[in-house]
Amino acid sequence: MIVYLLCFVLFLTGLYGVITRRNLVKIVISLSIMEFSIFLFLALIGYVDGGTVPIVDPADKGVVTYVDPLPQAMVLTAIVIGLATTAMLMAVIIRIYRKYKTMDIREIKNLRG
Repeated sequence: MIVYLLCFVLFLTGLYGVITRRNLVKIVISLSIMEFSIFLFLALIGYVDGGTVPIVDPADKGVVTYVDPLPQAMVLTAIVIGLATTAMLMAVIIRIYRKYKTMDIREIKNLRG
């Protein structure tokens, strides 16, 4: 139970960074921290204490506890999507910096024509 709470605390830390920071790069890093906490939470959901690989063996006659592979597959897919999103956000930040010569959100809002 404490591990789930730590995932929530990590998510709130990233959310605090998104809300309070003015630098665009720091905001993207905070979003990545939030993403990581969600990945960790999904991996913990799929964890079974004493579980084995979900390969059914006909020789096993006893009760076997298997680990659910679906959350792990979802996390791997989400990591790839998160990496692509982060790369796209960094590319947009570079373009914004080249145009406005700043990464501060408040200054960019004030520069609108």
